[in-house]
Amino acid sequence: MDRDTLGLSPKALGVFLENNVEVRDSGAFNRKTGKRIGACVPMHTFGLPCRIKEIVAVCDRYQIPVVEDAAESLGSYVGNRHTGTFGEIGTLSFNGNKLITTGGGGMIITDDAKIAELAKHITTTAKVPHPYEFVHDMAGYNYQMPNLNAALGCAQVERMPEMLAVKERIAKHYAEFFEEQSIAMLQPIEGAKSNYWLNGLIFENSGDRKEFLEYTNGEEVMTRPIWRPMHRLEMYSKC
Repeated sequence: MDRDTLGLSPKALGVFLENNVEVRDSGAFNRKTGKRIGACVPMHTFGLPCRIKEIVAVCDRYQIPVVEDAAESLGSYVGNRHTGTFGEIGTLSFNGNKLITTGGGGMIITDDAKIAELAKHITTTAKVPHPYEFVHDMAGYNYQMPNLNAALGCAQVERMPEMLAVKERIAKHYAEFFEEQSIAMLQPIEGAKSNYWLNGLIFENSGDRKEFLEYTNGEEVMTRPIWRPMHRLEMYSKC
């Protein structure tokens, strides 16, 4: 697979929107279904920044908000700008397997005060402020991070430079090793800096990939294939 299949090609996105989208006063609509397109959600896979600036530029032309999935890319940059800050909203993950963790949960980031206020309201059960009454004015969720988890996260943030350096050093060792094996390793695009959360390899064919997976896991070195696209999962096959 090429790098565009791991993320979102701005060129392919532009062609799709040109052929399938109608822009109206109230937003962008799919010509075939008539449904409004709520958002574009590009993802920085494995911590490798996608072509987010180009994607945002394309979406702006069609009035499509960008919700940036930066769950895996804490500490990754495009130029001098951190991933998750290009769209109207960005999301970060503090899951147990991420660069820093609070044991679970994550963060919504935005520079839009109205979106921030609404997000806080929805994630704190949509409770209307009142001295003693419990009234909820919309469907809400109890997603606020507990204080102990937040304290753990703040402590880990102080270690981020150290952890990013370790990740980069490990990735460099892998890159040198696999270059000797003539196996391609995913690298950041020009002008971007990765947090090297996970290291990805590209094989010539599925047979080579299967042989590699079986050999490494047989030697108790954990490797795994990329996630299966959601539209190929049985429960979403008709979506």
